[in-house]
Formats: sequence, C-alpha cells, structure tokens
Amino acid sequence: MTDRRVVIAGGHGKIARQLIKQLTASGDRAVALIRNPDHEGPVRALGALPQIVDLEHATVDEVAELLHGADAVVFAAGAGPGSGVARKDTVDRGAAVLMADAAERAGIRRFVQVSSFGAGEPVPPGTDEVFAAYLVAKSAAEEDLRGRDGLDWTIVRPGGLTDDDPTGEVALTEPPLARGTVSRADVAAVIAALLRSGHDGGKPRAVGRTLMLTEGSIPIQDAVAALP
Repeated sequence: MTDRRVVIAGGHGKIARQLIKQLTASGDRAVALIRNPDHEGPVRALGALPQIVDLEHATVDEVAELLHGADAVVFAAGAGPGSGVARKDTVDRGAAVLMADAAERAGIRRFVQVSSFGAGEPVPPGTDEVFAAYLVAKSAAEEDLRGRDGLDWTIVRPGGLTDDDPTGEVALTEPPLARGTVSRADVAAVIAALLRSGHDGGKPRAVGRTLMLTEGSIPIQDAVAALP
C-alpha cells in the first residue's frame, strides 16, 4: 500500500473514475477536479476528494493552490461529446496548459497527460471539423508539455476507448503502434502503474516519453517495467 496524493483534472470523466478506483484500492488519495457541483457526490463515493474548479476560467494561482501537497497530477479532462470547435481548444489544449503551469507553480514534478491516437500527426484530409479541432488541440497540448523542463512528464495516447471490462494486458510503446482499441479501465491501470513507478525513490518510468496504448498481450506491470 502507498500513500500518495494524486490530483486528477477531469475528475468525473470515465478514465478518471476508473483511476480513482485504482488509486483508492492501493491506498492513495485522489483529488478530483470537477466543474459541475452535481458530480461531488459520485466522485466522493468512489473515494476521491472533490474540488470544484472551472479550468476554462480559473487562474494559474487558483489551480496551483489546489495542487499543494500533491505527489502527481494527471490531466484527463476533455471537452467531451457534443462540444464544438471552441471548447476543444479551451479544454483539450487550454486547460492542459493551465494544469502544467499550475503544477510548475506548485512545485509538483510528476505529470501524466492523457492524449489520443492521431495527436502529433497531420490531420487526415476530410476529417470532421470538430474532431480535427480535437486532434489539433491535443497536439498543441503535447507540444507545450514537451517544452517543460520543470515537469517529469509522460504523455499517454490511448487508441479507441471502450467501456469493456479490463483485460490487464496491453501494448504500450513509443510511436509507432498499429491502431486498436483499449478499455478505459486498462488505461487507468496503466496510468496508476506509471505513477507507482519510481515511488520507491527511483526515477519514474517513461519520463519525457510519449506512449501509444492499445489492448495487447503483455501484463500491464510488465509493460510499464519494460519502459526506459
């Protein structure tokens, strides 16, 4: 059992809720940053401490205050289905940059960012306008993070997300990786394993790395242990 404090942006999202379960089960303390007060009860029931903040309008100092005492930050926020081009930028890029700024301001080095397959690549011709904006926003958020020497960052690019039961086995590697799907529960388990690495005083796994993630045949602990 461990006792780390992990702050999760997008704390009521599907990956975040799976991650809260993982962290709580291993004795960690999850802090869920949420925008909607109606989500306080559900995340608290999972074992997280809810903190209400609007990452589209908050200041760096306001967010940094919520990060004090944390051991790690996970950016798992997204504008979500039904949002338009503008919010893809303000959430998927803008809020990610804000969280990284706040982590540096608060002195929190470990930072895991959930991105997407397709980020960091040219947007294919004919891509839907909103999805194209999403990929552009994710790419910009990644690029911002790569320029930060003050963070021990890892970018995780999951394939197509499903709500299937976890398999506990994945393909996890630096690009390239063939397209595929992966359950949100397995994404959360990979993030939890990345956060556990280095907790014994060693260097965390995959610092400064961009990782592609799909379902696969390698147990998650082994996949993370194999990372440089």
